[in-house]
Amino acid sequence: MPFPCIDACIDGALPASRQQLPFDHSQRALVVVAHPDDETIGAGAQLGRINRIRILHTTDGAPRTGPDAEAAGCTTAAAYAALRRTELERALALAGVAPDRLDGLGFADQGASYHLAALTRLVMHRIEDERPDVVLTHAYEGGHPDHDATAFAVHAACTLLDGVAPRIVEMAGYHGAGGEGGTVFQDFLPRPGIPACTVWLDPEDRVLKRRMLDAHASQARTLAPFRDDVERFRPAPAYDFTRPPHDGPLNYDRFSWGITGERWRALAAEALRTLGLAASGGEGGGCP
Repeated sequence: MPFPCIDACIDGALPASRQQLPFDHSQRALVVVAHPDDETIGAGAQLGRINRIRILHTTDGAPRTGPDAEAAGCTTAAAYAALRRTELERALALAGVAPDRLDGLGFADQGASYHLAALTRLVMHRIEDERPDVVLTHAYEGGHPDHDATAFAVHAACTLLDGVAPRIVEMAGYHGAGGEGGTVFQDFLPRPGIPACTVWLDPEDRVLKRRMLDAHASQARTLAPFRDDVERFRPAPAYDFTRPPHDGPLNYDRFSWGITGERWRALAAEALRTLGLAASGGEGGGCP
């Protein structure tokens, strides 16, 4: 069922409960995101309003190499993953989401792209188990390789499902297609014909979202650019994951996250072939 979208003015914002979103809070929702904190960035003010919700993280938020664990005061990646889980539970408790609503697949932060076929099958099984009406997830925009891997897995899983698949709704995160190579936060790459719904949060929701963001204390520096006054959603378009999401370097072409856009797309093409979703006669393929 389509839901009309309004773009509320910040000076006369409607409470989120009265916004017309591309999903309904009464529906059964599965939120599939890459890292602990992505759910807060994308939909923190909405999560507690969804009557039947489960949240699935594809990674544990802990890179297996690099300075992230040490910077958070952890001696091992496992300790860092445990810290991020504790912060996640603290953040979601503020929204009234209990720990038993949270699941994780345990892939390494920055490593999900190397397991796209396996990740797809695991996500498909979770969708089969939960039977959600809607899946909230990332857009394919080159912001982070794990975000793109998660988007791939959701789209491919829904394509592989027997019977009626849930609708896919995207939450705005970030991408690297800003002017002069800048990063754009909490807005989508434009997609002709696919409107985005902008929810300007009222003061009460802003306080909640800020507290949720602050609960991810180990990520304070990473989360600093994200605002607490807006959330954006849109119905997911069909993607060709073997093509770049935009011209020019992707966000993760500019950072040391262990993979380039070109390598990511090669892995996506390989996974599509493995899953039997590659376009006949070609290397690539898309997921509706």
